[in-house]
Amino acid sequence: MESKLKQHFVLVHNAFHGAWIWYKLKPLLESAGHRVTAVELAASGIDPRPIQAVESFDEYSQPLIQTLESLPENEKVILVGSSFGGINIAFAADKFPAKIKVLVFLNAFLPDTTHVPSYVLDKYSEMHGDFEDCELSSHETRKGPMSLLKMGPKFMKTRLYQECPIQDYELAKMLHRQGSFFKEDLSKREKFSEEGYGLVRRVYIMGSEDKGIPCDFIRWMIDNFKVSKVYNIDGGDHMLMLSKPKQLFDLLSVIAAD
Repeated sequence: MESKLKQHFVLVHNAFHGAWIWYKLKPLLESAGHRVTAVELAASGIDPRPIQAVESFDEYSQPLIQTLESLPENEKVILVGSSFGGINIAFAADKFPAKIKVLVFLNAFLPDTTHVPSYVLDKYSEMHGDFEDCELSSHETRKGPMSLLKMGPKFMKTRLYQECPIQDYELAKMLHRQGSFFKEDLSKREKFSEEGYGLVRRVYIMGSEDKGIPCDFIRWMIDNFKVSKVYNIDGGDHMLMLSKPKQLFDLLSVIAAD
């Protein structure tokens, strides 16, 4: 019975970051006997490529797709996506619904199956589009322009890391990367399907003090596309894996046992 509770967690970081954000959560899950794969998306973390070398959302997501493709037959994972990683895990679920036990949206964008994948990003820009001291720019690809963003220290401190230990904020200032939300590409894609992404069970974990994707917008996304369960971490900011790792571990343990 005990072995059935041990799961394979696949963790997907948010834009502008890397697999390093899971450094507190990964050992907690592993100490409980779970297997953990922290995916490094293209041009993120220690991947040496600049974002300008990645021309599409598919290419950005390729490390995640390869991870799921390599799974043994009949193995199902718990797929966790942070922030923009919600789009990545929805994309992966659309391709491999049978390989995923549950999708965990962690303060994440929650796309639907009614609109194009960029819909929630466009709505976010309308409601919370002030990026303060972030550097916005554009890069021309073979498929057209791609908007780029590099986070500013004020934006990071007040919107993402305000409840984190100062050490994690300093680490993030050193390790964050220029990146993209791939809105231009995602706006031209087919919507995610009911037969793929729509069939996979979804749960949402939100931090009560999230200022990156504020709670009112999270509730709007959940009203727009239902999830089976919503969990709230009191006092948690946008980076729950850093500000509230033990509380996040406890919730993921409940989800793993469900």
